[in-house]
Amino acid sequence: MPVVTITPSAAAALAGLLAKDETTGDGLRLEVIPGGCSGFEYSMSLADAKDGDEVIEHEGARLILDKFSVPYLLGAEVDYEESFQGAGFVIKNPNATAACGCGKSFQT
Repeated sequence: MPVVTITPSAAAALAGLLAKDETTGDGLRLEVIPGGCSGFEYSMSLADAKDGDEVIEHEGARLILDKFSVPYLLGAEVDYEESFQGAGFVIKNPNATAACGCGKSFQT
């Protein structure tokens, strides 16, 4: 079982982003960083993989995780959702035990 799973909609959205601009990197870097009112926040950027990163591939999409983030993301799912309020990548993390009111940060 991979550290993180990528849904087909997330894989398609990521492939579309990468196809638009080949200079942005070869995958989506997902990091857990200290911050926010609950302790941790997610950071996402298009980037290239570095030595020591965990790289997960699904349907042509690459998700890049640094060593610090892996324990906080075990069993998580990256999805892409579109709604009336907007669209974007959504992390469904079973390790998050609480979140702040705005939903931007979490604790484990």
